[in-house]
Amino acid sequence: MQANTRFSRQTKPFWACVSVIGQAVGYTVRGRNSIKVPTLQEIHDAYAGLNLSTADLGTVAAPSPLAQEIHAYFEYRADVLNNFVAPRLMDVDAARALFLQLKNEHQPTCPLPLNKQKGEKKAEAYFTGIINTLIQANIGENDCDYDPRTLTSITNNNSPLRTLSRRVDGAFPSAIDPIAIWEIKEYYYTTTFGSRVADGVYETLLDGMELHELFEHENRKVLHYLMVDSHYTWWVCGRSYLCRIIDMLNTGYVDEVLFGREVVERIPQIALGWATELRGRTGGA
Repeated sequence: MQANTRFSRQTKPFWACVSVIGQAVGYTVRGRNSIKVPTLQEIHDAYAGLNLSTADLGTVAAPSPLAQEIHAYFEYRADVLNNFVAPRLMDVDAARALFLQLKNEHQPTCPLPLNKQKGEKKAEAYFTGIINTLIQANIGENDCDYDPRTLTSITNNNSPLRTLSRRVDGAFPSAIDPIAIWEIKEYYYTTTFGSRVADGVYETLLDGMELHELFEHENRKVLHYLMVDSHYTWWVCGRSYLCRIIDMLNTGYVDEVLFGREVVERIPQIALGWATELRGRTGGA
């Protein structure tokens, strides 16, 4: 999923409003398996409850353009999560079946790492294996670092210009001057939405803020992707964090988020784009 161009041009104060309202009214409909769309009255009440001025919102009967745009964003966010994201998130059985199908089809030689489980649950990390297989199948003979064990660095005249704070899950073609980097969050075996899962969202936000600063001050663009899966973890337990992910996407801190089986739809197109960009950088070599 890519950002919605209607909202991706919004200002930081707009996103501050979205966060304040979300904190006050909540992200999900209690007792229902869906995302909440605050009413104009609830938006006003959220401001009042925090002793914030509602002058910029107009009135409930005559909302300002800002209030209308905030409400429209909440409608959009709920729609894409309820109708696009939820159906694409997989459970472990669906992920295993897709992984085995693609493994048989492509016969990958890229890394297919194991998960971190023990006993009967120990197996391939299915979502990571799916992603790696699809990338290898679409980048041709180009190199790819499927498991960077070093910090991502961007250079200028062969000297470090910026180095990111964290190691990422993948980089094309390498962690030095990458065209693209990505994070993978697959949590098929979790039983609750714990702090480790929540931290994964904020880690991606940190990467995005550092890359945004790089582009803003050095005009160097590194494509940034987040790929997440597990219907139970993200949809049953963590819908509020899915809302935050959609916010992060539309604020521009991540270029694209791929949800579950959406990787099959998008990675071939994305990886072909990376390969084309690399040929342009190397003069077609």
